[in-house]
Amino acid sequence: MAEEKNQVELNHEDVAFLEKELRHISGIIKQRGRQILNSYTITPPQFVALQWLFEIGDMTIGDLSNKMYLAFSTTTDLIDRMEKSELVQRVRDEQDRRVVRIHLLKEGERIIEEVIDKRQQYLKDVLKQFDQDEATALSTLLAKLHQEMKKN
Repeated sequence: MAEEKNQVELNHEDVAFLEKELRHISGIIKQRGRQILNSYTITPPQFVALQWLFEIGDMTIGDLSNKMYLAFSTTTDLIDRMEKSELVQRVRDEQDRRVVRIHLLKEGERIIEEVIDKRQQYLKDVLKQFDQDEATALSTLLAKLHQEMKKN
């Protein structure tokens, strides 16, 4: 039998507060990310595509479209521009030649690593205001929140 947790029913005000704080944090991170991207030749949607390819590996345009919540045609245009910039390339699948996967090239990988590093440095600077216990608790709770959200 599964362990029963001591579940708490949060009131509306508590939930509204958490949603607002998470939304504001997300907005700040997105804004900071866009400021960092200004020194690169890629657009925010191209960054998102590079991020997915970096994290997951080669993907079809259909898979990438689904991950980015974009129309297939929009993603195709995005990949066309990224291919011209030598960030990605289309590669035929070895097992099924009808399948074309998008492969991250070295320049795309370099950009994504640099941008992520700069974003992480920003977060590190912010977290200097936290003691070790607070930082550990935040990490643990964010990981738990993420896991619970992935279930739904």
